[in-house]
Amino acid sequence: MAKGEGAESGSAAGLLPTGILQAGERPVQVKKEPKKKKQLSICNKLCYAVGGAPYQVTGCALGFFLQIYLLDVAQVDPFSASIILFVGRAWDAITDPLVGFCISKSPWTRLGRLMPWIIFSTPLAIIAYFLIWFVPDFHQGQTLWYLLFYCLFETLVTCFHVPYSALTMFISTEQSERDSATAYRMTVEVLGTVLGTAIQGQIVGQADSPCIPDANASTVNRTQSSTSIKETQNAYLLAAGVIASIYVICAVILTLGVREQRESYETQQTKQMPFFRGLRLVMSHGPYIKLIAGFLFTSLAFMLVEGNFALFCTYTLGFRNEFQNLLLAIMFSATVTIPIWQWFLTRFGKKTAVYVGISSAVPFLILVALMESNLIVTYVVAVAAGISVAAAFLLPWSMLPDVIDDFHLKQPHIHGTEPIFFSFYVFFTKFASGVSLGISTLSLDFTGYQTRGCSQPARVKFTLKMLVTMAPIVLILIGLLLFKLYPINEEKRRQNKKALQALREEASSSGCSDTDSTELASIL
Repeated sequence: MAKGEGAESGSAAGLLPTGILQAGERPVQVKKEPKKKKQLSICNKLCYAVGGAPYQVTGCALGFFLQIYLLDVAQVDPFSASIILFVGRAWDAITDPLVGFCISKSPWTRLGRLMPWIIFSTPLAIIAYFLIWFVPDFHQGQTLWYLLFYCLFETLVTCFHVPYSALTMFISTEQSERDSATAYRMTVEVLGTVLGTAIQGQIVGQADSPCIPDANASTVNRTQSSTSIKETQNAYLLAAGVIASIYVICAVILTLGVREQRESYETQQTKQMPFFRGLRLVMSHGPYIKLIAGFLFTSLAFMLVEGNFALFCTYTLGFRNEFQNLLLAIMFSATVTIPIWQWFLTRFGKKTAVYVGISSAVPFLILVALMESNLIVTYVVAVAAGISVAAAFLLPWSMLPDVIDDFHLKQPHIHGTEPIFFSFYVFFTKFASGVSLGISTLSLDFTGYQTRGCSQPARVKFTLKMLVTMAPIVLILIGLLLFKLYPINEEKRRQNKKALQALREEASSSGCSDTDSTELASIL
């Protein structure tokens, strides 16, 4: 008997009333075979992971180098630099929910709902990124120039990163597959930070950028300084061109290697939920609020270190020509330990990984605050700090899908909220980082920061030490206290996984019943 004939007979017999059947004939019970779970191949996971590199490569270059670039290369005064950094980060934060709103209204296309945003934002983003590192000839409107292209780039990279982050929920329906893909992604993203640090730091570090000993330096010294500043500006442009090329290559690999998958129960929903109703439901979901509150403080701690690290190494520790290598040590250590943290959270649970991983940074920050300037000890601390940075990279993106699964169980008929979850998490962290970076740069102005000085006043050095050590420690401790309130432990995750699997099987059964009814109508 042909396979199609058997299925057709079983469908009709199972749905026809028993009176229609001939005497002695019993309904044929068709046993439904369990649907095989589709696993992601290593190639799929790698292509997905590569898509996280552009955001990290550009973000690392901007996070570590933009402040010192504005102050010492573009020679923007500290007050204007603080305005650029604060407004740029704040605007970046605002664009996340706006883009999330637009994505939630986007229809599904042949490429998916998220992928078109990634494709069309890429070419414009690399142009805006390149112009951030270009020093215009006019001095009067420099602040407006950097503010405009910084905000424009942050808008376009948000159009890339928000749909990419939400793509986590659409590459697979299995928690284990999503966690595995997230580990791949975090590894590549940390590699992206290493790559961004290496490209930006090593290319810029090759350019000679001597400092100005005092305001009364001779004309000859200032002429030589102007020549070397031009070389440094060209070095920043070269680094921007290399990073922009990496951005394009990664976007192409992501587009060709990943396909979005729709949930079976989502395809049955025809009416789209209003955005603000979805936002209200998301922001009233307790586990989500507790998760972003905890990560808000811990992320803010690491962002303070990131934003002020170059100035701290240059002026407080006195390692003007070593800070890019110290950054490489931190990021390389983080890259190596990402797989270890993935094993740890699988073995001991994600909440335990949060406490162990993020708190491990505290002793090393205390050591940096107390020790004298010693290059070897600083490298040891940098390598050790990278272990904690790896946990801070991996855990938020590994735990957000668990919160979304919990939301879907409590609101089974509400769909399309994934971009809202991811975009508002990024919104809170970016806005807080903008405030912190703006205030930290402004505090340098108040304490008497000297642009391109060989040394800084003692007050500036002390302020930098507090911004890189004591302030992050306090923020980390507050964040860890808030994590005590987070309700989704490993037992809860397992319960949610079973309940979601039952929901998907029920939706698949409903789809099969619709197909059987169609077949029966054809037979009759």
